[in-house]
Amino acid sequence: MSQAEENLQSGALSQASQPASALSQASQPAPASSQASQPASASSTTTVPTSDNARHRRKIADLEEKLQVLESGQAVKKREINYIMSQGRAIRRIITLFDSIEDLICENDRRCDREDDDDDMTVESVFHHRLTRVAHQFANSQDRLQFGYIVLNNVLPWFHQKASDMEHDDYTHMLKKLRQGADGARGDDTSKLKSLVPDWVNRELKPNPPVDPEDKFCRGFTNDACGKLLCPTELDWNDPIVRAGIRDRVDGYVVTEMSWPAFLYAGYTADQNNLEEGLFKSTLLVQAFKAIFTSPSSAKEVTGDGDGANIIENNRRAKKDFSGRKVKTHLRFALSSVTSWRSVDGDFDYIQFWYIIVDFFERPPGRVAQRNVDRLLAWWTRKVFGTSQRADLSDTAKAKMSVNALTLQRARLDDARFDSE
Repeated sequence: MSQAEENLQSGALSQASQPASALSQASQPAPASSQASQPASASSTTTVPTSDNARHRRKIADLEEKLQVLESGQAVKKREINYIMSQGRAIRRIITLFDSIEDLICENDRRCDREDDDDDMTVESVFHHRLTRVAHQFANSQDRLQFGYIVLNNVLPWFHQKASDMEHDDYTHMLKKLRQGADGARGDDTSKLKSLVPDWVNRELKPNPPVDPEDKFCRGFTNDACGKLLCPTELDWNDPIVRAGIRDRVDGYVVTEMSWPAFLYAGYTADQNNLEEGLFKSTLLVQAFKAIFTSPSSAKEVTGDGDGANIIENNRRAKKDFSGRKVKTHLRFALSSVTSWRSVDGDFDYIQFWYIIVDFFERPPGRVAQRNVDRLLAWWTRKVFGTSQRADLSDTAKAKMSVNALTLQRARLDDARFDSE
């Protein structure tokens, strides 16, 4: 063996025993003669020199791939959270204004514990059966909670099954997001009316001085215009003794939820011999309903019937609460001097007021009262959304319309050309 070959072999053994030295010299290319003499079956501890740039590029690419996977999962999770919160906005608008979703679920669970299991009944048939039965049994708060749970599952048909299949942590997280959506919707609606109602009152009643849209402390019974609208219908706000008694909360003039406020009535006055006449037909109520369920701009014009499509066909959200039960409570809050949402304002209990309004629509005492409720709802449908006249068009009238007339003309031209050929 030549002296040069011995030197090459001793160098290879030195590199195998010192891998750290090889790493430090990875960027320096080895001589061709050295590479040619390297044996094919290298030791397991021998590293193949790789440039820092190549290794760093591969690590960066691997991290970027992992980050993309994480971001993709977070995006899906965020979309799901946003969907749940948006669905939760319906709770305060068309299901229940005050009851918590946990109370609704607990009441349904309590009733399930009392009933025998019936494997032959589907979830849909159970909901339909209970909705029919409970709708006529508002005997106490438990019945109200159960009816609220039935309505919850009619409005959010995915909720019952999803809540049953989820792990407890995911379930509590979902309820938290539903609550956030529900409370957010109520906050948005009260804030919206808080700024809009003063303008409506000033335009219609023209008080002097006008209601300040920025200062809510000046509303309520301290303001003559707002006081007139909040005044119980059995009292005459124009009487100075009445005004002083209400403001001082004197016996006989205490305002509670047991009196219908004047703002609920058409013309803001009531016939004491026929208190149902004009009830829930005030201009302010229609404006408030439109501002919340359609758009604030649509609330500017409420003198005639609505010009949109029929509510039953084209507006699902407003369809679910076109009696405006929640709007009446919010409008009362907007007229009051209370600056933040609360369930009790002095002697006035908003929760009981809400129940009284719900009972008016859901628990009519007889067929005549039910017919009046149906007429009132029809009035609201027409007032807010108008009615479609398409179904009333005759075939003759349809044939004369330009689209149908052009179709007929083109067919005749085609027939005439075919006959001539």
